[in-house]
Amino acid sequence: MTTNQQLMSRREAAVPRGAANITPYFADRAENAQVWDVEGKRYIDFAGGIGVLNTGHLHPKVVAAVDAQMKKLMHTCFHVMPYEPYVALAEKLNALTPGDYAKKTLLLNTGAEAVENAVKVARAATGRSAVIAFNGSFHGRTMMGMALTGKMVPYKQGFGPFPAEVYHAPYPIAYHGISVQDSLATLNNLLKTDVDPARVAAIILEPIQGEGGFYAAPTEFLQAIRALCDEHGIVMIVDEVQSGFARTGKMFAIEHSGVTPDLITMAKSLAGGMTLSALTGRAELMDAPNVGSIGSTYGGSPMACAAALAVIEVIEEENLLERANEIGQRITARFLDMAENGASCIDNVRTVGAMVACEMVKDRDQRTPDADLAKALVAKATANGLLLLSCGTFANTIRVLVPLTADDALIDEGLDIMQRCLNELLA
Repeated sequence: MTTNQQLMSRREAAVPRGAANITPYFADRAENAQVWDVEGKRYIDFAGGIGVLNTGHLHPKVVAAVDAQMKKLMHTCFHVMPYEPYVALAEKLNALTPGDYAKKTLLLNTGAEAVENAVKVARAATGRSAVIAFNGSFHGRTMMGMALTGKMVPYKQGFGPFPAEVYHAPYPIAYHGISVQDSLATLNNLLKTDVDPARVAAIILEPIQGEGGFYAAPTEFLQAIRALCDEHGIVMIVDEVQSGFARTGKMFAIEHSGVTPDLITMAKSLAGGMTLSALTGRAELMDAPNVGSIGSTYGGSPMACAAALAVIEVIEEENLLERANEIGQRITARFLDMAENGASCIDNVRTVGAMVACEMVKDRDQRTPDADLAKALVAKATANGLLLLSCGTFANTIRVLVPLTADDALIDEGLDIMQRCLNELLA
């Protein structure tokens, strides 16, 4: 039998250290919200491939759709010889995304690609070059993605210089003392002192920050950004790569606010594990780039499109929007119970749908981040059969991205493991 240790030795010899691994265990097979490693050990999956598996590992409907498409057509390159699944998915996303106006969709491979193309579309449509993003954001690992990302370590350190004319403003996080008014005041000051609004092509933000810590932008803030964009002719881009496709109890997190963006980037759970991303937006903006200036050799592959169409059907047929809210309430209640009964290190429990997180702190009154405890909890939980993730600017946030298809018993089992591991670390 091949062991995890043997594979790790091979990995260390063959794969660069920068491509980090959260766990030292190697996946062999998976089903719904469970994974088994090469040694046969079972893990409950609270990571979901970092938000990719809202419909679970190997959902039968998704697998069947990919299998059927694979037997017909694997690749032609949409730009060489187009195919119906690409068009069908574009039509579906145009209908699903918020906004009562004509839309068009470009299909790509990764979230970073979707973000890059959103910036290209905004620049082509406005004739402007500057872009404003927010502290704590994560928009990908490409050069523009890193420039937009509002966290230095580990994403940006050592990789500069980055593309010019990218500016950052504070993201409103009341827990960290940044109010909506603080954020907007700094943003408006930025437009007075550093960049002329007439040069700003786009403002890009996550309605709920992913890597930044699962902080939700208040509706008041999103409304103000929409108004600012309207005032100055700026394109509003919403990054839904991690928060989309039922995770928050809506198809897209921005729907909670009632605010309608101009462009939406999406990926991760769009295709249930297949490589696919999308950029959907106002038709007149999407048509701004010249013919042949946007696209991708592999983007919108037939199999990925078939998977995505199946994922959307699963979300609708299995009522995963409602299920997301049920899961979020269940996990939140358990986190609060832990916090009130011995785990004084847990603070600021928060959720939108099933996008659940809490802070690990050394002192609740001072809100002192405890990144070491968060790291230790992730490692100990994994060793005990629970795949868990941390995140946040201070690396002290525990986040949960369990598949929405997981049943209550499995979720409770995972929470039991987490609680037991945390108690042992605090003992």
